[in-house]
Amino acid sequence: MEMTDEKDLRIRSKVISEGVNRVPNRAMLRAVGFKDEDFKKPMIGVASTWSEVTPCNIHIDELAREAKRGVQAGGGAPLIFNTITVSDGISMGHEGMLFSLPSREIIADSIEIVTNAERFDGLVAIGGCDKNTPACLMAIGRMNLPAVYVYGGTIQPGKLNGQDVNIVTAFEAVGQYHDGKLTDDELHEIECHVCPGAGACGGMYTANTMASAAEAMGMSLPGSSSTAAIAANKAAECEEAGRVVVGLLEKGIYPRDIMTKKAFENAITVIMALGGSTNAFLHLLAIAHAVEVNLTIDDFERIRKKVPHLADLKPSGRYMMQDLNDEGGVPAVMKLLLDQGLLHGDCLTVTGRTIAENLALVEPLSDHQDVVRSFDNPLKPSGPLVLLKGNLAPEGAVAKMSGLQNLRFTGPARVFNSENEATQAIMRDEIRKGDVLVIRYTGPKGGPGMPEMLSVTAMIVGKGLGGDVALLTDGRFSGGSHGFVVGHVAPEAQVGGPIALLQDGDIITIDSETQEINMEVSAAQMAERAENWRQPPLKFRSGVLSKYARLVSSASKGAITDLP
Repeated sequence: MEMTDEKDLRIRSKVISEGVNRVPNRAMLRAVGFKDEDFKKPMIGVASTWSEVTPCNIHIDELAREAKRGVQAGGGAPLIFNTITVSDGISMGHEGMLFSLPSREIIADSIEIVTNAERFDGLVAIGGCDKNTPACLMAIGRMNLPAVYVYGGTIQPGKLNGQDVNIVTAFEAVGQYHDGKLTDDELHEIECHVCPGAGACGGMYTANTMASAAEAMGMSLPGSSSTAAIAANKAAECEEAGRVVVGLLEKGIYPRDIMTKKAFENAITVIMALGGSTNAFLHLLAIAHAVEVNLTIDDFERIRKKVPHLADLKPSGRYMMQDLNDEGGVPAVMKLLLDQGLLHGDCLTVTGRTIAENLALVEPLSDHQDVVRSFDNPLKPSGPLVLLKGNLAPEGAVAKMSGLQNLRFTGPARVFNSENEATQAIMRDEIRKGDVLVIRYTGPKGGPGMPEMLSVTAMIVGKGLGGDVALLTDGRFSGGSHGFVVGHVAPEAQVGGPIALLQDGDIITIDSETQEINMEVSAAQMAERAENWRQPPLKFRSGVLSKYARLVSSASKGAITDLP
């Protein structure tokens, strides 16, 4: 099996494809379709997150086959393998949500395991729901093999009574129903219309946020983060990704050549301009750890101050990802940011060209659209994802201030040790205007799994209290959450962070302008409460959540599980 004079791209698979001792190994591959000529080609893994458990991923089996065709056309030998996904929308509001963030680690670990065990030379990874994108990029970053990430795409808006509706419409409808504003029939109609087919949740929620970040970092093909799941060119993107990964092998371009500190700064810049999800903090920190880039939560704040919020996207705005795509998508926004000197144009991408070279081919945003504002008329002069620190969150907390007029909130704490207790209080109308609703022991260790609070935030909005009640938690929020919400409070309650010492009635002040989050409790009182505090046992003694709770780091470090 001698190679020709062409460059041998089998940077790892040669250990299988050559030598007498590997006859049994090759025999196994022949059983799945390999021929003599395939052993002379680089072996490319196609990591598919296909699953029937969520519309975000229901179509990815066909996309994986398109990527396989692209690899074959590019001169590689492809093999599709699967990994899991969890539907955040289905997991939300009950014990299932505890498993959502841990799924990120399992997806990343499983891609790493298969790719390394099979000695693949390169990788195409295709994701859909929230944890897929960061997990795929974490695995790609750890292994540092030539790779391309493809986002499965956004869902199209549903239609009801001539209006666009989406999954957050359904969550908020529950609060409206409990407040007597919707009938049983009206609620059922919403349930039946908000998710019309394949694709990830359609606003600037976590899936679309992280897909946009992947493109901004240069790990996806230009435009792929905003292409709809059912669009014809989504399949074409996957086929092209298969070709491109073989080209990356030929050029010797590796993920850590692309995912540099400046690339992460580009991702944060784009997310701030789009008004993305607070989950971007967790996921970008985790991806940066995987590629050994020194990214901290303070970097987010440094960049936020320079970048205006431009995109009027849901959950706090008017438009969906499909609307943004119709106006030129993420590339058009990136071109605008580059022209304003806010992006590092010299960053390398999977195309083999730089960000600036890719964007030179992109049409600018039209002056006759209002999905993305101009720099002289931004939604906010700086980014909406605000880092807060103070005696309640010494390591930091994250607030999303898009769509809010009031940037400061002071009120008495209403403290609950679980999401369910808080939900019951809201349903009983026990939460009043001016309260600071605190949900604790829901962090990475305490949850465990740092559950999202979309059901709670949507219920607050549905009851007409959005902006009039603040919500504070060591858990996290869905990208679909909006209102006066602060999450990722660190250190978390489970490890004795100050949020564990809060009592009902303590006055809390959240100020997004001074970026402070404090409780009016003296140092002496805090010390006394700390002396009397006892750490509760972890909630699970066996199984995946037990392992996760014992390994996971603080939210301020990205809630990663592989710290040295």
